[in-house]
Amino acid sequence: MKALITCGPTWVAIDDVRVISNRSTGEMGRLIAGQFKKAGAKVTMLEGPMSFDDFAAALSKESAKKYDIVVHAAAVSDFKPQRVAKTKIASEKPFSLKLVPTEKLVNRIKRASPGTFLVGFKLEPGLNEKSAFRASRKLFTDSGADVVVANSVTHGYKGYILDADGRVLAKASSKQQLAKKLCRTIANIIGINYRGN
Repeated sequence: MKALITCGPTWVAIDDVRVISNRSTGEMGRLIAGQFKKAGAKVTMLEGPMSFDDFAAALSKESAKKYDIVVHAAAVSDFKPQRVAKTKIASEKPFSLKLVPTEKLVNRIKRASPGTFLVGFKLEPGLNEKSAFRASRKLFTDSGADVVVANSVTHGYKGYILDADGRVLAKASSKQQLAKKLCRTIANIIGINYRGN
């Protein structure tokens, strides 16, 4: 099996020096990649930090390769400045930014490769088992994801692996546990022998 794992942050430019990014460390994706390797999959990593535009180009290129599984755990920028300054903005005076939404790159994956098993990620504060699917419904609809990991880090880690019918397939209370359970869940769904622990 060939698996693509995306992880880490992207950034968008404010000017030719400064960027807006997020706090993602990429740990989740690296843990998942480790589990897939243990299970015998051939794993490719697409890992930030990198610019939103570079990430988008790399994801399109990789999606065209028709992976069996794509786990899209990257923390992709949700907003970008409407205008980017061509030179460094002077720091002596206040300035304001108007932000506009970015394209949801996860929605490209199934369009490029309909047969790929897609795992999306939805991070929301204060999720619980009842609210996890409600928070994830639009991601399922727009991206065609086969499975979504709804997770929260508000009071310790909580993760819920959901299918498109809203069933909770597995729960986890740590990133390490989530990585193991996600790999096993995917193996069960697509009918392959799981050799991980």
